[in-house]
Amino acid sequence: MLYRKNLPGWERALRTVAGALMIACGLLALKGMPLGYLVACVGVVTLITGFVGYCPACAFAGRKPPA
Repeated sequence: MLYRKNLPGWERALRTVAGALMIACGLLALKGMPLGYLVACVGVVTLITGFVGYCPACAFAGRKPPA
């Protein structure tokens, strides 16, 4: 299924960088802690939305695609 992108380019780049940082912090800084794994999982979701350009939460909130 193809989704229409609902994130502008600058936000996609920001989400990609933020997701990578969250994964690194979760796995390295909070090593072995359940909170670290949770932060890393949220980072993976953030990274994927940055790569794909579609955020289901934004679509649910009624956010319109960039022009």
